[in-house]
Amino acid sequence: MKYIIDANLPYYFSLWNNEMCIHVKDLDDEWTDEQIWEYATENNLTIVTKDSDFSDKMILNEPPPRVIQIRVGNMKLKDFYHFLTQIWDEVCQISSEYKLVNVYKDRIEGVD
Repeated sequence: MKYIIDANLPYYFSLWNNEMCIHVKDLDDEWTDEQIWEYATENNLTIVTKDSDFSDKMILNEPPPRVIQIRVGNMKLKDFYHFLTQIWDEVCQISSEYKLVNVYKDRIEGVD
């Protein structure tokens, strides 16, 4: 596994239905952000989330797990899936180089 998908993201996306990803729902969908953070740290996983708490927490912790924060606001599920499918490979590549990746509707930013 390489990515842990936060509970605030869709569970049934085929994009994340592979050996590289685990959804929080498969572990315990009642985990706190702290439990997710600890699990990601212990298992060397990148957290994929819409929750800004993880990117805020990353600033205060060394070494942090990597975080991909999706910051696209509200989108219809179909549009959200289509959007992510088109850019996911690029997001993963950028994530291998940066601790934080912010995904916006119009750009992808890597932050060290």
